[in-house]
Amino acid sequence: MKKIKQLEIPYTELETRTDLSPEDEKLLSLAEAARSRSYSPYSGFSVGASVLLDNGEVFTGSNQENSSFPAGICAERAAIFAARSAYPDVPLKTVCITASGSIYVKENPVTPCGICRQVFSEYEHEQKQPFRIILASEKGKLLIYDSAEYLLPFSFYSDHLND
Repeated sequence: MKKIKQLEIPYTELETRTDLSPEDEKLLSLAEAARSRSYSPYSGFSVGASVLLDNGEVFTGSNQENSSFPAGICAERAAIFAARSAYPDVPLKTVCITASGSIYVKENPVTPCGICRQVFSEYEHEQKQPFRIILASEKGKLLIYDSAEYLLPFSFYSDHLND
């Protein structure tokens, strides 16, 4: 028997950054500063990210392109990998991402690529607790997800390799 099911994805939408908590506003400011350090001469698409750990430490990253695709790295993974390298046992609490384009202004927040979503999902699974993801546009609109699970439902984990 065939069953059709629906998946609902909860998230919060804010029209402006003034609705952010002071902690989240700081993370957004740090992500924007990181975005300004993006090396994106090929796409003209700059991304910045900040990562807050449970111990209060914050790390940032920006996308880094290379003419030898896919030798670059996304801002989200640059920030998370730096955080996990320094504090491998401290859970991620919040990831904030912002993007801009040199020839256009983003009205809506840009969502992470599939590889970044998989990294989010695996770290969240490994730390056994969710972390928040804040996506910010240049114009002020924000989306907030309370778990990486909402960005990549039906995730693939290493547990599946042993089944």
